[in-house]
Amino acid sequence: MGQHWYTTLVSELRVTVDWLPPPIASVLLLCLVAFIAMMFGRVITSAIPRLPGLRRITVIHDIADNLRNYVRGLLMIIAASAALPATEGFSPTTDYVLGKTFACLFIMTLGFGIIRAFRLGTNRYLERITRRESVDDIVVRSHQTQIRVLRRLIEITFGVVVVAAALMVFPAVRQYGISLFASAGAASLVIGLSARSVFSNLIAGIQIAMTQPIRMEDMLILNGDWAWVEEINATYVVLRTWDRRRYIVPISYFLENPFQNWTHSSPSLIGTVFLWLDYQTPVSRVREIFYEELAKCPDWDKDRSQTGCQVSDSSTNSITLRLIAAAADANGMWNLCCDIRERILERLRHEMPETLPRGRTAIVPGTPDESAWPASLISPPVNRPDQGAYKGPDISGKPSQGPGSIAAPG
Repeated sequence: MGQHWYTTLVSELRVTVDWLPPPIASVLLLCLVAFIAMMFGRVITSAIPRLPGLRRITVIHDIADNLRNYVRGLLMIIAASAALPATEGFSPTTDYVLGKTFACLFIMTLGFGIIRAFRLGTNRYLERITRRESVDDIVVRSHQTQIRVLRRLIEITFGVVVVAAALMVFPAVRQYGISLFASAGAASLVIGLSARSVFSNLIAGIQIAMTQPIRMEDMLILNGDWAWVEEINATYVVLRTWDRRRYIVPISYFLENPFQNWTHSSPSLIGTVFLWLDYQTPVSRVREIFYEELAKCPDWDKDRSQTGCQVSDSSTNSITLRLIAAAADANGMWNLCCDIRERILERLRHEMPETLPRGRTAIVPGTPDESAWPASLISPPVNRPDQGAYKGPDISGKPSQGPGSIAAPG
């Protein structure tokens, strides 16, 4: 009944353009009803967000802003296709082609409008969960990864289905598709082999969305570079380095190769600073300086259970002190290491310059009965037995001798 009323109204409107040639009058009539439908859609999409009960609902404004073009397009297509029977200037073949074209456009507009609405809904969910203070960073990044990867796969799949459904409206395309599937045979095998990398990346994207070896904004080590996961697409991942370079990596790489993920379980990281100091260094005093200066570092996360100062190694000329402290994230860890290294070196240079590494020179006598000469060149000075540092026998079993000799001849 409604369609009959609309056709009658369009037929009455056609009378106003009967003075034109029938094909031109029909085209003008279709354009006119499409224009009226577009204006009607503009009124609807502009008026709904302004209704008294909906003005403060931001979701309604977002839907109206993002879907207004799809709503107007659907109304124009519906109005033009419904007015098509009222036109008399087209041949039956033209009417048939126009009808199929309107049906194809309707399916594509509706399908891509659904994709846009789906993207809008997922973005709203991500924004809402990001604003929650009670949700930790790992949960937020897990949701972001799952939604972004699965959303792209769903959009691609649904988009292919929409385009296929729209093209199947035309019988010629439908028959071609049926014959193509019927005679696929070896051709499908060749296509499958050639598209193996594409399909493997798509499947890898699903696996990454489920198992999540990487997430959005995870920090990875790739080719010796620090890199953050900036974007996860259906077939590749974009990594952002600290100096703003970008790595474009196939998504299957992260399932087939080992890599380091520094923020997989927690964004907190422990930084390590190594200091090479002289053997005369009072380690206990350096440890006190370390804790004093660590308390002044703004990037330290105040977790004392993850701090320490230990002698980790020793070599011919120096000892190695390892200082560890934790920070909230990778950037904070790097800044904390640089800050604490600078602070401690400054303190050591002013308060204990003897702790800085020194080269040692030993002047040995030419014959066993000669002493090292001159003794003032020996650095650092050697504690002699007569000074009370050592009273036991030397390696020959005899007591060590006077201040001018390093070891008594046998």
